[in-house]
Amino acid sequence: MRKIVLGLAVSLDGFIEGPDGEYDWCFTDQDYGLNEFLKRIDAIFMGRKSFEEAQKYKGVSPWKGIKIYVVSNTMKSSDETEVISSDVISKIKNIKNEKGKDIWLFGGAELTKSLINENLVDELWLSIHPVILGGGKPLFQNIKERKNLKLKEHKIYSTGLVSLVYQPF
Repeated sequence: MRKIVLGLAVSLDGFIEGPDGEYDWCFTDQDYGLNEFLKRIDAIFMGRKSFEEAQKYKGVSPWKGIKIYVVSNTMKSSDETEVISSDVISKIKNIKNEKGKDIWLFGGAELTKSLINENLVDELWLSIHPVILGGGKPLFQNIKERKNLKLKEHKIYSTGLVSLVYQPF
C-alpha cells in the first residue's frame, strides 16, 4: 500500500503561511531534500488554494510526470489534474490502495485536517524554518484526538532549517 506523506514548510511557531498568506519566509537557496523526496512519489494531493498558489510558479514546477489530485468543489478536472469533489475520503482511500509510489500531501489545511483525523497520513515530513511569524495559518487545526508520533529521521542544515520525519504509531 502506498503511503501518504504530509510534506511542507512550517515556521518555528507552527504556521504554514504568514498573516497575509505569504510564503516569502520559506528558504529557496537549496533543495533541502526535495529532489530525493520527489523520487519516492508519483502523486500529489492538494486543496484548490494550494493548487492555485503552486500554479503561480508553473514554469519551475518540479512535478512533471506526477499525477496531481486537487480536492475542490469548484474546480474542474483538466489535463494536468484530477479533481476530487465528492466522497473525498473514500476516493483518497481507493487511490492510496492503488499500485504506485507514495503520495505527497502538499497542502490545504482542511484536507490535511481531514486526512489526519481519518488516520490516513502515514508520514509527516516537516521542514521547520527558523522564523517566528507571530500569526498566520496554523499547521494543525481541529485535530479530533491526540496523535503520537515517532521520529524516523532528522537533518539539520547550515541555514538553521531542521527537517523532521515522523511516523504515527
